[in-house]
Amino acid sequence: MRAFFGKILSKRKKEDRTTMKKLLIVGLGNPGPKYHNTRHNIGFKILDFLADSKDLSFAPDRLADKTEFNFKGRKFILIKPTTFMNLSGKAVRYWMDKENIAIENLLVITDDLNLEFGTIRLKGKGSDGGHNGLKNIQELLNTTKYPRFRFGIGNQFSKGQQIGYVLDEWHAEENEKMKERLEKSTELILSFGTAGIHNTMNAFNGK
Repeated sequence: MRAFFGKILSKRKKEDRTTMKKLLIVGLGNPGPKYHNTRHNIGFKILDFLADSKDLSFAPDRLADKTEFNFKGRKFILIKPTTFMNLSGKAVRYWMDKENIAIENLLVITDDLNLEFGTIRLKGKGSDGGHNGLKNIQELLNTTKYPRFRFGIGNQFSKGQQIGYVLDEWHAEENEKMKERLEKSTELILSFGTAGIHNTMNAFNGK
């Protein structure tokens, strides 16, 4: 009898491992060295920093570069779409379907002109705010109700110069502060996956 219940417990533990909560973390940006250190690619930059902290590297996969790791009983799947910004939704939808990710376990990381440099803000829903990557995701998921993590890039540009500004590289003073902001951003991502969106919003928004 003891052996019988031992087998049941062993089976349950195995099932628990196979049903580990999965999260899809999407950093928005444009592929290629031309865009590597531009403001518009902060989503890629944050995920690169997180992957480096875990001694991981990204590998090419369907519609995205991808890596993953387990942390506190959660599986974090990180993707950087290779579709270019305006078609980001294709990669998001594909990987959500492939990995069977619930919409509340999706986190999209994007730049935000309306926030001062380095300001971080997590929200559970919202408009695309004129951001083409978010716009395409919204269209393909058919909803605005998905978590997004906005990283402020400021709006220090002249009238008509927005595109040049977001596709320009960071200034020296921004680069000096970047490491601390990247560390805080990775902490937010891990908290989102383990503590939930509301606790994470309270702990990190505006910090």
